[in-house]
Amino acid sequence: MIYSFNGITPQIHPSSYIHPQAAVTGDVVIGQNVYVGPGAAIRGDWGKIIIEDGCNVQENCTIHMFPGITVVLYEGAHIGHGAIIHGASIGRNSLIGMNSVLMDEVEIGEECIVGALCFIKTGDKIPRRSLVVGNPGKIIREVSDEMIAWKTKGTALYQQLPAACFSSLRAVDESGETAASVQVDQLEGYKIWKKSQE
Repeated sequence: MIYSFNGITPQIHPSSYIHPQAAVTGDVVIGQNVYVGPGAAIRGDWGKIIIEDGCNVQENCTIHMFPGITVVLYEGAHIGHGAIIHGASIGRNSLIGMNSVLMDEVEIGEECIVGALCFIKTGDKIPRRSLVVGNPGKIIREVSDEMIAWKTKGTALYQQLPAACFSSLRAVDESGETAASVQVDQLEGYKIWKKSQE
């Protein structure tokens, strides 16, 4: 669901898919071909959240902040299942592993990989192409060309997922009959945008 807060409504590009069981609230800007999975909470009430083109925010992720902080997920950022981004910025084409926690004013550089279950404390600055693991998170080495190629390939699958969801994802009842479609306004916006691209 999409929620206005204090008169500010999220701005979502029509090519991006927000699952109906996700919650996107307030001062949030979402670019093109972004996937937001069920159970994700993206809450722009005390600050702004910018999610650039080609990002994905997977199931049960939380994105929030302390007052006055802007969260930015730069192009191609990949946020794994259950991760918490609390006031952090994620560099272009970086991957945040499942159930990781990134605290306020953390800055993740471009093409970094943060391992699953990693905790990165407030204010940490992670340089470009770092591989980070553990609790607390520690840089263990540089991300190789092979690793970033693997990450980029995985993210490309998620960049194709919004269009696939618009075209084929349908809720069904216990009998398997179609019960409902995706949010009607979101689907209609996608159809208009898609037609304009032809």
